[in-house]
Amino acid sequence: MVEFVLPKNSRLIEGKTFKAAADAKNIRMFEVYRWDPDTQENPRIDRYEIDMDQCGPMVLDAILKIKNEIDATLTFRRSCREGVCGSCAMNVNGKNTLACTKAIDDYEGTVKIFPLPHMDVVKDLVPDMTHFFAQYASIKPWIETQTPPPADSERLQSKEERAKLDGLYECVLCACCSTSCPSYWWNSDRYLGPAILLQAYRWLADSRDENAGERLEELEDPFKLYRCHTIMNCTDTCPKGLNPAKAIAEVKKQLVQKNLG
Repeated sequence: MVEFVLPKNSRLIEGKTFKAAADAKNIRMFEVYRWDPDTQENPRIDRYEIDMDQCGPMVLDAILKIKNEIDATLTFRRSCREGVCGSCAMNVNGKNTLACTKAIDDYEGTVKIFPLPHMDVVKDLVPDMTHFFAQYASIKPWIETQTPPPADSERLQSKEERAKLDGLYECVLCACCSTSCPSYWWNSDRYLGPAILLQAYRWLADSRDENAGERLEELEDPFKLYRCHTIMNCTDTCPKGLNPAKAIAEVKKQLVQKNLG
């Protein structure tokens, strides 16, 4: 039998434990992935006891409490705290989510917090998003037109045309879906992944865009699009309730119609 093991310098080691105050009664344990590139140490798991009577309800509230009151060395991203910016995407108890919109009470027992999977880690809970955003730029996420703009108005849409963008424009590029996708884990150098393909369909579905043909030609590639095997991890994990798998299927359908037409 083949045995797969992590390299020695990637194996998790036990970290520090930070106890709550002696008079704390409502305690939850949080286990947090820690790694500092400036040291030669292996990544570790630090454990933090938090008095929930002195903490907000969301996972991000607990992380902020750790940072502000217990261990200032903890590194993570966050911005809006409203599920709009996508900065605080991380893996909590084995599932990708936004820490700011995920309630601690949704979990039982110990809450285990890791960076997004299968991405290089910059430090602690911060993944390297460079490649992800380069892929986003590659789909030209803006309206492209061939005709001059109307002289006396904007490029208008009907209500029905605008409705076609619902379920697409809400994507905050948190990468929760892409980093839940096994095809993206193994082929992220060439496969665009669920988040970027959903964004690609957002522009294909926009009635104001006039470059659908070129967009489809760019996507017609064995790896860029067709590494999707519809296992639905992306849709299951999306913290915004979107359906990237459906968007990918729509892109494939448009390609078939283009090639048959």
